[in-house]
Parts: sequence; structure tokens; C-alpha cells
Amino acid sequence: MSANDNYFLRLSRINVNDHVEKKGQFTYLSWPFAVAQLRQADPTATWEVRRFEGLPFLRTETGYYVEVAVSVQGVTLSQIHPVLDGKNRPIFEPTSFDINASIQRALVKAIALHGLGLYIYAGEDLPEADAGEAPARPAEPQPARPKAPVSSLPSAGRASPAQLRYIGRLLDETGSDLERLLEFFGVDELDELTSQAASRAIRSLESKRRAA
Repeated sequence: MSANDNYFLRLSRINVNDHVEKKGQFTYLSWPFAVAQLRQADPTATWEVRRFEGLPFLRTETGYYVEVAVSVQGVTLSQIHPVLDGKNRPIFEPTSFDINASIQRALVKAIALHGLGLYIYAGEDLPEADAGEAPARPAEPQPARPKAPVSSLPSAGRASPAQLRYIGRLLDETGSDLERLLEFFGVDELDELTSQAASRAIRSLESKRRAA
């Protein structure tokens, strides 16, 4: 790329739809594809798995975290990612495989901060091109991908990230069934809970923990 080229725009216009994978309700971009596209756009691009006292993960009371930093054209952006299970819940005793999988997801998201595949995290189907400009490749008919459910509640009425993390922790500690909890409150995902519903769930799970 030339010095005057905006690498973010070039990466953000790449259609990655053929390289995404669905696991449940979550969409993931293939990390080998993301790395290949990044290196094609900038052969000098580098990435680094951050270390915490020599370890490639950070252990906290709320779970394990990894961090990956990606540098493109002298710009370094990093992504911190929790170690999660297949339902995006924190894993409090992860295996090496769990940590490695989270590092790969953090790498893809750090690359997305530079433009590649960023649109899939915003729930869009295709990258935007400038007005009057042809897309990066001919448009092809594609089946619509299910989008993440959007709550109609105002932000102030939703459960806070701290509430959701604590619920995830209580679910693991009490061995409770997430699906039953979601069914009880009539939602598909934890982040659809209202703050009031989250408080009720926390009180119920805390009572169950005390009774154990």
C-alpha cells in the first residue's frame, strides 16, 4: 500500500461473508482467512499475544482474559477477550484449548479494529462502498444471515455488563441451567434481560448458592 492509501477503507470493503462460521447464534470469522487478508493488504503487519507475568492469559475473579495486539502501517490496536464457552459464558477453569481458541478470537477482533470484517460485528450483511464506487467483487445472491436479536428496551433499562457477568458466575457456581433461566424470563440471550429481571435472577441464584 502507498503511504497515501487509507488501509482501513481497503480492509473494511473486503466481503468476508464466505468465510464466516456460525456456532449457535454467534458468528465468527475464520482466523486463517483474516490473517491472510491482513498480510496481503500489508506484508509488514504484525501481531502479538500480550503476556501477564509471563503467561498468555490473565486470571481474575470474573474469569480469564487474553489480549492480542495487531499493528498495521504503524498503528497498533489491541483486543481484550474473555475466555468463553460455546454459549459465550465465562470459563473459570479453562483448558489450554479454551485459551488458544480465545486468543484466535481476540486476534480476529483485533484485525477487525483495522477494518477487516468489522461490519459483521455490527450486524450488517455487506461492507459499505463509497457512493458511485463498484464493490470489491461482483455482488452475488446470498442467503440472509440471522441477525442478533435487538432489544426494544432503552439502554437504561437493560442489565449492566456487571450484572450479566455475575449471573454467569452464579450459574456456574450453582450448576444452574442457563436455558431454563432464559425461558423463565422469556428471552433468548442474557443480554436481553432488563436490569430488574437481572436483579431477580441474581437474588434467586444467590439463594440457591446459600442453600447448597
